[in-house]
Amino acid sequence: MSSPALLPVSSRRLAALSPSSAVSFYPHHRATLRLSEKFILLLILSAFITLCFGAIFFLPDSSKHRRFDLGLQDVLIPHVEQGRPAGRDGSAGPQGGGGGVMVHGGGEEHQHRHREEEEQLRKMIRADHERALEEAKEKLKKSKDQIRAEIQTEKNRVVQDMRKREGKQLPHVPIPKLVGINNGDPGDPDTREKQEKIKEMMKHAWGNYRQYAWGHNELKPLSRKGHTTNIFGNSQLGATIVDALDTLYIMGLFDEFRDGKEWIEKNLDFSVNAEVSVFEVNIRFIGGLLAAYYLSGEEVFKQKAAQLAEKLLPSFNTPTGIPWAMVNLKSGVGRNWGWASAGSSILSEFGTLHLEFVHLSYLTGDPTYYKKVLHIRKLLQKMDRPNGLYPNYLNPRTGRWGQHHTSVGGLGDSFYEYLLKAWLVSDKTDTEARKMYDDALQAIEKHLIKKSNTGLTFIGEWKNGHLERKMGHLTCFAGGMFALGADGSPDDKAGHYLQLGAEIAHTCHQSYDRTGLIKNFLGSVPERLFFI
Repeated sequence: MSSPALLPVSSRRLAALSPSSAVSFYPHHRATLRLSEKFILLLILSAFITLCFGAIFFLPDSSKHRRFDLGLQDVLIPHVEQGRPAGRDGSAGPQGGGGGVMVHGGGEEHQHRHREEEEQLRKMIRADHERALEEAKEKLKKSKDQIRAEIQTEKNRVVQDMRKREGKQLPHVPIPKLVGINNGDPGDPDTREKQEKIKEMMKHAWGNYRQYAWGHNELKPLSRKGHTTNIFGNSQLGATIVDALDTLYIMGLFDEFRDGKEWIEKNLDFSVNAEVSVFEVNIRFIGGLLAAYYLSGEEVFKQKAAQLAEKLLPSFNTPTGIPWAMVNLKSGVGRNWGWASAGSSILSEFGTLHLEFVHLSYLTGDPTYYKKVLHIRKLLQKMDRPNGLYPNYLNPRTGRWGQHHTSVGGLGDSFYEYLLKAWLVSDKTDTEARKMYDDALQAIEKHLIKKSNTGLTFIGEWKNGHLERKMGHLTCFAGGMFALGADGSPDDKAGHYLQLGAEIAHTCHQSYDRTGLIKNFLGSVPERLFFI
C-alpha cells in the first residue's frame, strides 16, 4: 500500500479511527505555518533587506577617498622626483642636462613605501565602511516616522541651499572693453556684400529654427522637427539659442539676440533630470553664455553660466580629480563613455575646460573652478608620456593612461588648442601652458607629421607604438593652430610653423578639391584621409 504522504491531499483516504484509540497510527503534518511564525519570518526578512539597502545608501561618498587629497600621489601617478625635472621630450633619466628620475615603480625602497601607503589607504577605506555600517544600524533603530522626518528635513535643507545659491548676487568685476560690432564696416564694397550674404544665411538658419524647433536643442532640417541628442540630455535646453548668441550679436542681429535672451531668462533651467556631456555643455553653454555676457554686459548670462557650472562640479568627484565625461544635472552622478578604453576619460574633453573655468572664477570670485582645471594640468605634467605624446585616454580612477592612441584630430584636438589659447588670453603670461604646448608640438612633429609619396604633409595617428598614416578631417584645424602659435615659438621657429600650418591647410584643401566639393558643392568632406 502506498504511503499517504505521497498522494495529493484530495486523494487521501484515511481509515476511521476508533474513539478508544489513544494514539493515531498516522503522524500529524501541518500544511501551513502558524501566524506568529509567519510574522517572525517576515520580520527577519524585512530587517535583512533594510540592512542591505541601508548599507548601500549610507556608504560614504566616494569623494572622501580622493587619493590626491590623502597625499598619496605616488600610489597611482607616475611622476618625476622633485628637484630633478624631466627633459623636454618627456624622458626621465640621469643623463644630460635637466634629466629626471622616475619614482613610480622604481627601486625596492620606493615599492616598499608604495605598499605601506596602499595599506594605509585600505585601512582608511575600511574604517569609513565600518563607520557607515554603524550609522546604518543606528538608522534602523529609529521608527519609520523618525526616518521620514529626517529625510524631509534634509530635502528642505537642500532646497533652501539651492534657492540661496541661485539668488546669490555675483560680485561686480571689471570686464574687458566690449568688442561688439562698432566700427566694423569694412568700407570695401565687395567685402560688405559678402558680409551681407553671410548675415542673410544666418537669418535663414535662425528663422527656420525659430519656426520649427524653438527651445529644442537642435533642428532636423528635413523633417522640420526639434531634435535632442544624448550629449545635451533629454531636456529642451535650447542649445542652438545659447550657442548662437555671440554670433548674432557680432553680426548686429539684435532683434534675434533679444529673442534668445528672453527665452533664456524665462525658460533655461538646469535643475532637470538630464545626463549631459561635461565637455559639450561647457564649450557650448558656459562658453556661449560667457561670450554673450562679455559682448552685451547683460547680467543674466553670467548668472546662468554660474548656475550651470555649479551643476558640473560633481563630475570632478573622482579619485584623481579627472572629471567624468557625463554627469546628471540633478543627481550629480557621473560616468564615462563605455567605448572609451575601458571607461577612461578623453583628453580632448577634460582638457577643454580651462578657458571657461578660469573666467568663471574671475567673474564669480570663487576659486574652485580655477583650482579644478589647474589640478588637471598639474597631474598631466607629472604623467610619463610615451615618446612625449599625450595618449587620448586617461582612467579617472587609477590615474593611468588607457590605450596608447594619440591623435591631433578627434579625441585629442582641442586639448592642444586650449593650451595655446590659455597662453594667449593670459596676455602671454601663462608660460606653463605655452611650454606644455611647445613640448607637445615638438613630439607631434617628430613622431606624427609626415609627407606622402605625392608630397602632401599630413599628421598621422600613433597607436600602440606604430604610426598609422591616416589623418581625420578634424585634424584640419591644426593648420590654423600652428599659424596662431607661430609667434612666440622657441628657437625662432615662427617661420617654420607658419609654413607647416600652410602645408596642413593645403592638404585639407586638396581633400575637398579632389572630391569635387569645391567645384560643384555636391561632394562630401572625407572623414578620414589615408596616405601612402
